[in-house]
Amino acid sequence: MTALSTLRIARPAVAAFAAMGVLWGSFAADLPDIKTMLDIDESHLGALMFMTPIAAVCAMLVAPRLGVAFGRRAMLLSCMLMCLAFTLPGQTASLMLFPLAMMACGAGTGLTDVLMNARVATIEMQSGRPLMNLCHAAYSFGYAGGAIATGALRSAGWSPAWVLCSMALLAAVVTLAAYEKDGRIEGLARPKGKGAAHLGLVPVIGGAMVLIAFLTENAAENWSALHIEKNLGGSPSDGAMGPAVMAITMGVARLFGQGLATRVPAIWLLTAGAMISAAGALGAALALSPAMAYAGFIVMGIGSSVIAPTVFSLVGQRADPAARARAVARATLIGYFGYFFGPPAIGFVAGHVGLRAAFVCAAVMLAGIPVLARVLLRR
Repeated sequence: MTALSTLRIARPAVAAFAAMGVLWGSFAADLPDIKTMLDIDESHLGALMFMTPIAAVCAMLVAPRLGVAFGRRAMLLSCMLMCLAFTLPGQTASLMLFPLAMMACGAGTGLTDVLMNARVATIEMQSGRPLMNLCHAAYSFGYAGGAIATGALRSAGWSPAWVLCSMALLAAVVTLAAYEKDGRIEGLARPKGKGAAHLGLVPVIGGAMVLIAFLTENAAENWSALHIEKNLGGSPSDGAMGPAVMAITMGVARLFGQGLATRVPAIWLLTAGAMISAAGALGAALALSPAMAYAGFIVMGIGSSVIAPTVFSLVGQRADPAARARAVARATLIGYFGYFFGPPAIGFVAGHVGLRAAFVCAAVMLAGIPVLARVLLRR
């Protein structure tokens, strides 16, 4: 099967992943201006962002039911709601209203995340082709594009309100490619009958690995711009290149991972990925210039790139076939605790001991992934 035919099969999910990447890449690159707009420090900003994961988790809990209710347009509708939500955070400097705007972003992202990962699992089952790395690469490229575009808009003097609205519109245009005649997601409905299609511990163990990967990855992406500008004296454009460099690296590495997934044992991919990512996090923590920080984020991106897609594929392979989509949804729910709690958690650590120490903490956490991978593969 050629690369073009693989892309054609995965097109709807690729569009959803790319749109989400554009939105979060823009938000991460605009974070220094958002902090200035709110007139608060990193610790308080992290506290305000805790509302995001609360809403995301609530949305993830009901996502399977909403996916069934939305039917064949489930993923497309959730993407549009997510794009609409991201127009809100830049509209207010109120410390009361900003958390509500972030809750809307969290809810839209949480719903979309579950549905698009479950949709990929369905497409993989139907096509017999591994597609997770390709789809997650689309997120990385979208994230990089959103970050770079936001850096240019910030340098031109655009406010967070105009930046986030413009990038939300761009993401909505990308989302249109997610349209498909029948995008129904198989296996979201809970089977009837006692003991039918138990999920077991597979999605729990897999979700724990994704949690660590996403906590460190997204924390680095969200706080890299501030690290470069505040600690290393970089300009707004330099700061925007932090998340962009890491995201581009992850996108390219995931394209290579798409081929490696069928040739290299999963345990090797996960162990090597975690160790390389930890080394990159330490490099970013010890950086003395923006260039050194970029090098650390590049290494971190190479390592992190293969972790989540490999785990999601493993969960889909090892789960009960009748509950595959629900197992992936459960692993997504657990994993995205890290995705959403990572930035505010790192912000809390940074507010007390500095961003450099926060990146060191991220490196330490990555050491748990090889252990959990061995536990999962033994089940």
